[in-house]
Amino acid sequence: MSVRLPFNEVKEKYFRTLAQYVPIVARVHGVSHPEFHEVRKYFDLIVLKTADAGEGKPELNEEFSKLREITNNYTVPDDVCESYEAVYNILSELDKAYYS
Repeated sequence: MSVRLPFNEVKEKYFRTLAQYVPIVARVHGVSHPEFHEVRKYFDLIVLKTADAGEGKPELNEEFSKLREITNNYTVPDDVCESYEAVYNILSELDKAYYS
């Protein structure tokens, strides 16, 4: 069983990786998985709101709710690469950390 980290620790751990992976996955898989463009949009909003909040906890309920809806609770499609899978897994971890 993994230990849940507070949201700020998890974001520090993963935002750089997501910032690298999300644009690449959108470019590579965006045609066959157009929903990923929405994932990118909500990730960008999360980054912006998190930066605006500084050390405080940003209001991200709507963004995580939309991400769960768009991704079918972060279900990885069968025909995607490991980077796509990593993005969904990391977003899921951020989502869990936000509510812990």
